[in-house]
Amino acid sequence: MDAIIIVLIILVVLVFIALIKTIQVIPQASAAIVERFGRYTRTLNAGLNIVVPFIDTVRNRVDLREQVVPFPPQPVITQDNLVVNIDTVIYYQVTDARAATYEVSSYIQAIEQLTVTTLRNIIGGMDLERTLTSREEINAALRGVLDEATGKWGIRVNRVELKAIEPPTSIQDSMEKQMRADRDKRAAILQAEGVRQSQILTAEGEKQSAILRAEGESRSAALKAEGEAQAIRTVFESIHAGDPDQKLLSYQYLQMLPKIAEGDANKLWIVPSEIGDALKGLGGALGNFAPGGGNGNGDAAPAVPSTPKSLRPQPPTD
Repeated sequence: MDAIIIVLIILVVLVFIALIKTIQVIPQASAAIVERFGRYTRTLNAGLNIVVPFIDTVRNRVDLREQVVPFPPQPVITQDNLVVNIDTVIYYQVTDARAATYEVSSYIQAIEQLTVTTLRNIIGGMDLERTLTSREEINAALRGVLDEATGKWGIRVNRVELKAIEPPTSIQDSMEKQMRADRDKRAAILQAEGVRQSQILTAEGEKQSAILRAEGESRSAALKAEGEAQAIRTVFESIHAGDPDQKLLSYQYLQMLPKIAEGDANKLWIVPSEIGDALKGLGGALGNFAPGGGNGNGDAAPAVPSTPKSLRPQPPTD
């Protein structure tokens, strides 16, 4: 009786194990390779799958999602014999689980080695300056080679990116000095342009100011001359309107002589020749009104006033 119970328990365990091996659940975006007696039979897709237990074997489960694999920095020699370290990142996706399992032993390692060799071939035909400025060109060339080579492995390379391109330390120092010199040069050029523009604007301002000043002075002189002419015209018209006689004119002339002699700088004063006529006219006028004088008909000689001391010619001083 005990032996029968043990046999039943063993049978139940075997049935349970058989059921587990028969039912295969494959997650979404995954695939499984099934071999029967060591030979490829079929590929299990996502979902519930039935296999023959103890005969069919699930060898490999493949992730069909896009994968990102960063590779360590690789030393690469440029065309001008400079060693640069380049970091790369590969974005790939398995499209055929069977080819990825049987066409290559390790597709990740194969992609890495293919990336290194292809990168060296591409960079070997470029100098350092072109390498630093042609990332898109390098990415496109690298992706084309990898996609063509990995197609038979059931893998599609979606993107290839260069994370960093690091030239030698000495080259980095030289590039930094060159960049600093270029920045200083541009700064000096901009400063010189600013000074030049400032001088041009200053000169234009001075020119405009001089033109406006000259126009103002010209207009002021014209207005002044016009005013003086108007004043002379008014005086002239007033004099003619008043009909002055010779006596009044002589008296006004003598009144103006002291003003002409004023000033500390006048060391020598020249008496105009017209002063004699003025004095004669003024003397005649005073003689007519002086006590005991003549009647103006030549009976008595007119008294001639003496010249004021301030109007007498002064000798020059040393």
